[in-house]
Amino acid sequence: MSAAQRFRLRVNGASHEVQAEPKTPLLYILRNDLKLKGARFGCGAGQCGACTVLLDGNAVQSCDTPLWAADGHDITTIEGLGSQDKPHALQKAFLDEQAAQCGYCVNGIIMSAAALLAKKKSPTDAEIVEALGRNLCRCGTHTRILKAIRRAAEAQSA
Repeated sequence: MSAAQRFRLRVNGASHEVQAEPKTPLLYILRNDLKLKGARFGCGAGQCGACTVLLDGNAVQSCDTPLWAADGHDITTIEGLGSQDKPHALQKAFLDEQAAQCGYCVNGIIMSAAALLAKKKSPTDAEIVEALGRNLCRCGTHTRILKAIRRAAEAQSA
């Protein structure tokens, strides 16, 4: 077992110093130490996407991202994307399109979509589907999810 070390993270624009073992999943630090509950524990193996966050603007599954890989990097969680008073275009579009049913997967889907829209202002449906390839949703709202992401892309381009 490795000894605990100090790590510096910039999460949602705020600097944090945490002490943990280097292999600790980033998800555990976000949820347990920083009390950010938006990234959710799903499979624990990086296959469902419920824990997706942005690491330097790229969508990553925080359950299988070791803390050492996030040291010194910028991390954005759903809490840092927008607020209740000023939601991000994706958050607003998901509400407007009623793109969530149970909602467990939605935070991760929104974060994956945010990474896509930051790189591609008007993605095709195929590009959206590819960007969401590591996000699972069992509720069957896929067409509304696509519609919400297209709506957010249009809102950001306007």
